[in-house]
Amino acid sequence: MNNWLVFLKEEGISSDIIKDVEDFNKEHETPQIYTSRIPDPKYLYYGKDIWEKALCSILAGENILLSGPKATGKNVLAQNLAAVFERPVWDVSFHINVDASWLVGTDTFDGEKVVFRQGPVLECAINGGFGVLDEINMARNEALAVLHSVLDFRRVLDVPGYERTSLNDATRFIATMNYGYAGTRDLNEALCSRFAVIDMPVINEEDLKRLIIREYPDIKTDICDQFVRLYKEIEKKAESAEITERALDIRGLLGAIGLMKKGIKSGPAISMCIVNKTFDSYERKLVSDVVDARIPADLDREVIFA
Repeated sequence: MNNWLVFLKEEGISSDIIKDVEDFNKEHETPQIYTSRIPDPKYLYYGKDIWEKALCSILAGENILLSGPKATGKNVLAQNLAAVFERPVWDVSFHINVDASWLVGTDTFDGEKVVFRQGPVLECAINGGFGVLDEINMARNEALAVLHSVLDFRRVLDVPGYERTSLNDATRFIATMNYGYAGTRDLNEALCSRFAVIDMPVINEEDLKRLIIREYPDIKTDICDQFVRLYKEIEKKAESAEITERALDIRGLLGAIGLMKKGIKSGPAISMCIVNKTFDSYERKLVSDVVDARIPADLDREVIFA
């Protein structure tokens, strides 16, 4: 049993689901040329309920839409899933300039002749990868239209002027979607119906503590508890609309602890990675007050780490 399946067992995932994952992996081996695309995630996603929903969806042949607010671990889970299923990943970050030819591919001149350059969706489809469609609700409608036949029961991709391509049995697409970001829009019903939608919850205190300790195993328990409570207090203020979600940043919290481990005192480290991400002076003062009430500004690494 590989390390990822051991992790699933530790998370309390059903043994039947783990067995099905093992069988899937044995049946679908990744070509050697693409093994470098199998992710080795820096962070783990914690949450038995979400894990079981996601694993069962993929085993059932579904594509997944991970929706939820900032800092709920959508991209972490997407990378974790690819690692668990030992699948190569093709990442697509949607923005205004992503069009159908960028996704599928286009003709290009290689210096001697015109050849077809495959796009990430076509490469993923052919090679049994997991396509991570990041911020899918920022995409233009004409770009998304090309995905319809890929994501539904047809599982094919028709490239004009070329052969009709059927998807590899192992191919899945995992889309992520944040609420309320600038430039986002509601997904149309036709596209949304092609996904199993998982509503991502905010991380709880216990799992956040596990995440910090896994990244920094020598952090002192009482100090770790203070960082967890600091994050939850910022989260509470964001939920009540006292502040925006700019300071609600798990990556920022872990980054601040990393700076402290390198020798920067707690005050400047938290300012750089959390407080200064809010650019409104009034909001920055509110976040700073929360930090000052919870974490002394002069803690050094000898105090924070064992």
